[in-house]
Order: sequence, then C-alpha cells, then structure tokens
Amino acid sequence: MLTEHRLPTGWPLPPDQPFTIHQARAARVDRRLPDLLRARVVRRPLRSVYVSSAVRDDLLLRAACLSLVMPAGCFVTDRCAGWLLGADMTLAPNEDVLLPRVSFFRPSDAGRLRNGLCVSGERAVDSDDLMEVHGVLTTTPLRTALDLGRLQLPDVALAGMDSVARLGAFEVEELVRGVGRLKGQRGVVQLRQLAPIVDAGSESFGESATRRRWHAADLPWPATQIPIERDGVVVRRVDLGLPELLFGVEYQGRRWHSSSADRSLDAARLRQLTERHGYEIELLDHTHVFGAEQDAEVRLQAAYERAKETFALRRRRIIF
Repeated sequence: MLTEHRLPTGWPLPPDQPFTIHQARAARVDRRLPDLLRARVVRRPLRSVYVSSAVRDDLLLRAACLSLVMPAGCFVTDRCAGWLLGADMTLAPNEDVLLPRVSFFRPSDAGRLRNGLCVSGERAVDSDDLMEVHGVLTTTPLRTALDLGRLQLPDVALAGMDSVARLGAFEVEELVRGVGRLKGQRGVVQLRQLAPIVDAGSESFGESATRRRWHAADLPWPATQIPIERDGVVVRRVDLGLPELLFGVEYQGRRWHSSSADRSLDAARLRQLTERHGYEIELLDHTHVFGAEQDAEVRLQAAYERAKETFALRRRRIIF
C-alpha cells in the first residue's frame, strides 16, 4: 500500500493507516505535522485526519478516515457521501484542498450532533437509502444524488449529481422518478429542475456548469464527450455539443489551460477540429461561465446560430 514519501524512521503510528490529531498528540508527534505537511510527507484527507502521502487514495482509505471521526448511530451524507462513493466531483473546485467539514446525519428523531468537525442534523431516510462502504454507513448513490440536487448551490449540485451518475448505480430516469418522494422537502424545486439534465458524460465541474448554461439558453439537447475520429480511431473528444451540426463547446479550466504550453496545444487541437473535421467550436472559460460578468448563455446562443448558418459550407470542407 505504501509507495514513496516515507515517514521518518521510528514513526510510532502505523505507516499505512490514517490517524487523527488526537492520536498524533498521544504519540507525541503532533508538533511534527506542520513540517511533514509542507514537505508533503503526510496529507489531510479530512479535517483533523492525517495519512502518509505514500498511501494510495481509494475507497478503503476514505472509509478508514471517516471511521476515525464518525460518531455512533450516524450515516454519511451529501458531498462527503459522494466522496466516499468515489464521485469526486461532489466536491466543489479546491474543496479537497480547503478540507470541508464532513456530513454526518442521524435518522429523524435521533437528535442532532454537536461536533465542530462536521455538518450535522437529522434526516428522514428509508432503509433502502443507506448502504455500507467498507463498514461505513452512507447514503446510496441514488439518495446521495437526490440530496445533492436539492441542498447544494445549482452548479455544485449538478456537478455532484453528474459525478454520482457516472458511478453507474442508477439511470437518470430513476433519478427523475425519485424526486417525487421528496415532495415538500427543502430544495425540491431545484432538484426537479436539475434531475432531468443530469449527464454522466461531464468530466469536470466546469463542464457541468457549462452544460447548465446550455440548457438555460434553451438550445437543443446536447451530447457529451463527442468522439472525434481519424481513420476509425478516436483521437479526442469534444466536451459537449451537437455532432449532427458539427457544433461543439469546450470549457477551458484554469488548471489545464493556463500555461503557454497548454495554450499552444489548445490552438493546435482547435485547428484540427475546425480545419480537418469541420467543427464550429465555442471556447468558454471561467470568466464566461462564472461570476457577475458571465455571458455563457449569450455566447452559446450566438455560436449555435452561427453553426447553423455555416453548416453546409463546413460540411463540404471536411477532410476525409
């Protein structure tokens, strides 16, 4: 389970297991943690939980981390449940770095938790809403998606629902049917709007948010991860669009599209899509999709009209 970034010789805690700040204090190594964090010898998967950076991140480790801080009689919910299930987009951008509090809830009438480490409360659930992941009780993928859709801000909610859907544990139609059982509960109006547009094809928070802008612009239903082929081999994929119109949209996030090398590669890919494959591509970044000055809907509507006007000409220019 260990690979690199070894802990110091003589480390008193199990090197392949997570540990809490309280365990570190008891072992008298808590004062060493800041230096080990800066050196990336250890990392914090959750608040007050540490693990060697050599330990691979997987569902078993995530369950072990949660079990260290999870009170008895509780279950994991919302974005934390998505994280435990392996749907990492349930965390908003940088939230894995900012270390949000975990979400532990109890069944209705069991009493609210009082714990500074977690977001807590009571929640009405059926037995079918819960499952175990390596011994940790959590909401199922379907219930997790339903709760995300009604309790998070819209972009965070849709990205999380997309990510949970990608686990393959339910179909979108099943998600839509599940909305009715939550009638009258907080956030169900938003959930009713988001559930039908969930798409497991979105691979980033920005892509999900861009697709929400697309639907808000009232454009035809888009495909996601559109394959672009050369000699029968898929050479790349377009984030979303209308392949029948040779129209695509690419979201360029800051993480992968900010350096000069990234921009050069992006330009080369764009030329290939437009010149060789005849695509009309609309490029959007965070300034178009997020913030007070966002204009994604206007840009998408204009790009769609442009794609319709130029389709015949672009179709004739495709290089076979």
